[in-house]
Amino acid sequence: MTEADAEAVSAQLGRPIRGAHAVAWRCPCGRPAVIETEPRLPDGSPFPTTYYLTCPKAASAIGRLEGGGVMREMNERLEADEELAAAHCRAHEDYLARRAKLGRVPEIEGVSAGGLPDRVKCLHALAGHALAAGPGVDPFGDETIERLPEWWKNGSCATDTSDDPRDGAE
Repeated sequence: MTEADAEAVSAQLGRPIRGAHAVAWRCPCGRPAVIETEPRLPDGSPFPTTYYLTCPKAASAIGRLEGGGVMREMNERLEADEELAAAHCRAHEDYLARRAKLGRVPEIEGVSAGGLPDRVKCLHALAGHALAAGPGVDPFGDETIERLPEWWKNGSCATDTSDDPRDGAE
């Protein structure tokens, strides 16, 4: 994590960055968009959200998806489709394995993010995981990304502060 990346993320979040380990994925505009976060913050607090979506434009677009009922539809499909449920469970296992490489925190052992492994709770977390891990690892994260507009087309993530970048991102 470079100083410039830390400054960019702090600007995206509107507050100092905490516990960042690395940039896990960059927005097509070139700015950090997903941060890999330590499982324990500097103040000692456990932090289960390993892949934290910081791009305000992507976070805002995902918030609109959540507000439009996408999670309800995804949860219905999750309950009805055993293969999809198994893939969602594998995404949970992948998330835990990636976090374990950063360190073990007993308080959050077995806890991932985004509702994994039983439901779809936060598309921001699932999309962050999918962007960091690459296609084919997190099915609902991949689907969320596919549903997004090309948010980077009209300028850098850091230049648009009209939407709250924290909308569901933490």
